[in-house]
Amino acid sequence: MDLITTTSELAAVCARLARHPVITVDTEFLRETTYYPLLCVVQMASADEAVVIDTLAGGIDLKPFLALMADEKVLKVFHAARQDIEIVWHQSGTIPHPIFDTQVAAMVLGYGDSIAYDQTRCPTLPTCATSSRRWTLISKSAVATTG
Repeated sequence: MDLITTTSELAAVCARLARHPVITVDTEFLRETTYYPLLCVVQMASADEAVVIDTLAGGIDLKPFLALMADEKVLKVFHAARQDIEIVWHQSGTIPHPIFDTQVAAMVLGYGDSIAYDQTRCPTLPTCATSSRRWTLISKSAVATTG
């Protein structure tokens, strides 16, 4: 998984991802002390690659990511997409489309309302990692903490 910290890297990866009919997208954000969510990290993947975008890296311009979210030739797969959609809307005034929300699909399949992503996988896998260690301080730029 590659860490994307510059606009040129982001433009290149978004161009590659745009060649795929389906990509997965997940955003991580800080919401506790802000009126609108602060986008901190974006994770995206295709069948060929997976990337993590440090949206807080100095000087990074998210226009390539936002353009990919509006690309009608690429299906974006989210889990619990409401807040991801909100973030893109506040950044660009557009709603990501087309999308597939795995949480909505899980509800249709009888998994219940508001099911967590790990709970959609665990009943079908022989072993399942817990999500007890998934929280971290994401409001610090990876570049700032590693560079």
